[in-house]
Amino acid sequence: MAANSSMAVDDSNPVQWRRDAATSRTVRILWSLGAGTFFAAALIIVFWRLYDLARQLGGESIIIAAFGALIVAILVFAFGSNTERRLERVTERLPISAPSGTSLDRALDAALGMLVMAGAIVVLMAIGRYVSTNELLALGAGPFTLLAALTIPLALVALALSSFLRSVGSLDYEERTIYLHDPDQAIDLSVIEDVSIYRVGNAAILSLEYAQPDGRYVKGPRTIAVPPEIATEVQELVAREN
Repeated sequence: MAANSSMAVDDSNPVQWRRDAATSRTVRILWSLGAGTFFAAALIIVFWRLYDLARQLGGESIIIAAFGALIVAILVFAFGSNTERRLERVTERLPISAPSGTSLDRALDAALGMLVMAGAIVVLMAIGRYVSTNELLALGAGPFTLLAALTIPLALVALALSSFLRSVGSLDYEERTIYLHDPDQAIDLSVIEDVSIYRVGNAAILSLEYAQPDGRYVKGPRTIAVPPEIATEVQELVAREN
């Protein structure tokens, strides 16, 4: 039975769940903005180098038009219909295979994240330049340049969070066990003394407090991310055990 099912809980059947970029908006946004930031930084560097070179040759408009066309193409592929078919037609004469399915979805998410973060970085840099040119702040463009630079470490945090919030597993009521996959782990609820739940977007973070029988340390994850309904079920099962 799926975790988001509205049916009554059947203790004889494990409840399965999957939280990834395809099923969780929080994971998807974090992945999109995290990966997109690095692509955005690369895009800005490439654009500026090519623009600077083209300006010396009087061809700035060509570079602007090319990057404008790239942005339009990304938006068309991301929001248009029959995306896979469109991409196949574009790449059929190229020595590469077009991504499809989940790979295509993640690529489009990263591309959209790239556009969003490129826009944010450019706006920050433009504001900094305007402030510096007009001497509106004593610090000049420093604060805005710092904010633009901070997008890189923040992107790493976003990617780490998307990885942490991603989870696949099942809750077995009969065995009183949580089975996690990728990597495979089993959490015996009989050795859990207390459970705390913290909500993060559409996810629930379970903080598990393990018993220490005879003073022995019990191996196992102390914090896991699961759907809210699974978190509630786990908390109730632990309460019954104790």
